[in-house]
Amino acid sequence: MQIIKSFIKLLVFICPISTIAQSTYLNQGAKEYHFMERLEIKQQTNTDLNFSTLKPFNRKHIVREAEFLDSARMGYRDSMGIDKYKTWTDLDLTDVDEYNLRSLLMNNSEWVTVPKEDFLSKKPLLKSLYNTKANLLEVNNKDFFLAVNPILNIQQAVEPGYDQGIFLNTRGISVRGLIAKKVGFASWFTDNQERGPRFFQEQVASSRAVPGVGFYKNFKNTGVDYFDARGYFTFNAAKFIDFQLGYDKNFIGNGYRSLFLSDWGNSNLFVKVNTKVWKLNYQNLFMELMPQFYKRGDSLLDRKYAAMHHLSMNVTKWLNIGLFEGIVFGRKNRFDFQYLNPIIFLRHIEGQNGSPDNALAGLDFKANVAHKLQFYGQFMLDEFVLSAVKANTGDWKNKFAVQLGVKYIDAFGIKNLDLQFESNRVRPYTYSHYDTVANYSHYNQPLAHPLGANFQEFIGIVHYQPAPRWTINAKAIYYQQGVDSAGLNFGSNIFKNYTSRVGDLGNFVGNGAKATCFNGNLNISYELKENLFLDASLQSRLYKIDGFTGNGNTTIVTAGIRLNMFKRNYDF
Repeated sequence: MQIIKSFIKLLVFICPISTIAQSTYLNQGAKEYHFMERLEIKQQTNTDLNFSTLKPFNRKHIVREAEFLDSARMGYRDSMGIDKYKTWTDLDLTDVDEYNLRSLLMNNSEWVTVPKEDFLSKKPLLKSLYNTKANLLEVNNKDFFLAVNPILNIQQAVEPGYDQGIFLNTRGISVRGLIAKKVGFASWFTDNQERGPRFFQEQVASSRAVPGVGFYKNFKNTGVDYFDARGYFTFNAAKFIDFQLGYDKNFIGNGYRSLFLSDWGNSNLFVKVNTKVWKLNYQNLFMELMPQFYKRGDSLLDRKYAAMHHLSMNVTKWLNIGLFEGIVFGRKNRFDFQYLNPIIFLRHIEGQNGSPDNALAGLDFKANVAHKLQFYGQFMLDEFVLSAVKANTGDWKNKFAVQLGVKYIDAFGIKNLDLQFESNRVRPYTYSHYDTVANYSHYNQPLAHPLGANFQEFIGIVHYQPAPRWTINAKAIYYQQGVDSAGLNFGSNIFKNYTSRVGDLGNFVGNGAKATCFNGNLNISYELKENLFLDASLQSRLYKIDGFTGNGNTTIVTAGIRLNMFKRNYDF
């Protein structure tokens, strides 16, 4: 809490709350994300959408962009140049984009400026519940907005060769609101019981944390029982400056993975300052994290801290380039106030402190082309010696990561067929540090890529929505990773002190015991009612390590129902 208290005092002194309207943010995994990515690529030259590298998305901003693009009809005109679509109040629900646009506006109605009669339910529940199609309870007047929704995710699965049932049982509630459109707040709480597939159980036992959540209790021997509680409030300090204080997740990147900051791990306490002006978007993120730990009984866990900056600029209307820097500092339970400096170049401050901390820097880009394609990438630099790169001797100090990807919407002329291909390569010992407190992690999980380091990964994703309520997702992940063997540190485990490395030279991606994995998933979803989905999926995972007997091959067949909840993925 030290970071929060210090920041609040600073804000009260220099940044009194303004009267500018403030918004909440989309929940993790919300269906609007994919639709907004489609709109961005289709429009190509919309400069506001080109700032979508930072997630979660601001609800006010996406409604503003959706309404703007709706009025422009997303550039769809026939050969005579005539708009072939109707006005938004008379949507053709057989068209998938129109259906998704209507759903986006309905689920973010506090910022919608067009008529909302279509949002109302024909048959409310008990006359006061589900008066609107999107929210169980909604209050929407001039000075107060409130939306309350139940959360449900019931999944049952079968894993051949494993005699215990695979299941996920999630129940909870989400609340979001606005007070006089000056202060926003949101809260998310779920109670979960889960028995994942065997490789998931191995991950829990190895990291002593549930992937994506963290703290848990044992449930029926091989299962886990855990809460997922998140919450924050938001306000404006000036016309172009937004503040968010809370406990949740953030994501920096345009790909399926992020080499800067991912939402794959546990939530954390943070303060976020986002400044958006002219062609620039600048985000400051200050986080309280937990170093690696071995918990035995009830005890107070130590803390560590991180500061991250991301500056992006629309160089052209279709090209966005960003700069990233991050510091994880290994002084347990003590925040270093020099890192509150909101101006970029944290590495200089780290040097002034004697270079004790884990400093990273990066570059990312995104280019929208021909209203069909988006090329994106990240280059993350931990340490780098140009002469050693040229020598190609596998110098351990060359610690960096590279991501390249492409998205192709309405592929091959098939409407609503979207493809994505991504490659991620991370060199050995990247993200690790000589001070194991300062490694790039939180609650025994990586802050960036879930595999850690020393791997090459390829990802292919197919997203097809053949009809408004039907969605088909297919995903294939293949990676090779050099893992530790014979007690030697080959650089895949970011939690190990890099001084225990096998040597200074000869460190190439894949060194160590060679692990290969194919993880394929096919999921079909049907939206029965607004935000209520029926799911069926088939997953196959083939995993082996050269020189080791046995394998981690498995197949999982899953069926379930979820309400106001993202789908649980076992994608590692």
